[in-house]
Amino acid sequence: MALDGPIDQSVSRQAMKAELLDAETELRLAYAWRDRRDEAALHRLINAYMRLAVSMAAKYRRYGAPMNDLIQEAGLGLMKAADKFDPDRGVRFSTYAVWWIKAGIQDYVMRNWSMVRTGSTSNQKTLFFNLRRVQAKLEREAEARGEKLDGHQLRAKIASEVGVPLSDVEMMEGRLSGSDFSLNATQAADEDGREWIDTIEDESTQAADLVEDSHDRDALRNWLVEAMSSLTERERFIVRERKLRDQPRTLEELGLELELSKERVRQIEAAAFGKMRKALEGKSRELHDFLA
Repeated sequence: MALDGPIDQSVSRQAMKAELLDAETELRLAYAWRDRRDEAALHRLINAYMRLAVSMAAKYRRYGAPMNDLIQEAGLGLMKAADKFDPDRGVRFSTYAVWWIKAGIQDYVMRNWSMVRTGSTSNQKTLFFNLRRVQAKLEREAEARGEKLDGHQLRAKIASEVGVPLSDVEMMEGRLSGSDFSLNATQAADEDGREWIDTIEDESTQAADLVEDSHDRDALRNWLVEAMSSLTERERFIVRERKLRDQPRTLEELGLELELSKERVRQIEAAAFGKMRKALEGKSRELHDFLA
């Protein structure tokens, strides 16, 4: 049965009419496919168990996915099962195929539930498909005992029941609580027809801030030039190499170039900064941090 063409209700009808394989025939077909890559055997095996794939796909209709797509994903899972099935293990093909069919359908549902990835770990998958059922069960049990669970208590019990961290429950509950909305959708309560994207804060630098920053940088540059003018040529050289380069040079490198000890270079640097601090005293905290 081809799975790459349009799938409609006829697929379900055809699947229900397919032959039922006994264990011996199933085993013979599985060996023929595994050992000889007999495509006719594979085709017969897939057709026989397509009813199982359709039946499992129907259980996931409540997640809003098109039935045609669910059937196709179930069929792909069935094909993967047939390709990986080892008849020497002594289990029926249907038992083995259930896992692959279910995994294929669940992966598809989770991929298409939301534009934001819902989750991919085993914990997230377990919660996605069991959170509401477990929550309803715990609420019924609490009500029968005359108890009222608050949100935190309920989430903690769900985490214990499912065997996952509480943080995973909180995350999944948030993702399942709402649907995707377009940022270009119009706000219902807004008479001017503003879109939701208009309410998002613009985090880019504003014009006033740009002007202010430019003014501050110019002032700092002028102050720094003024302070540097009070230094000797050697002091200016050491300050430039130690503070104004993209990759500052080490005391040892400067000592070798100036034929001074590393300690002497450090002393000259400290003295130069002292002169600059005196010249810039009270002008700017930022320059104070520069000279620290």
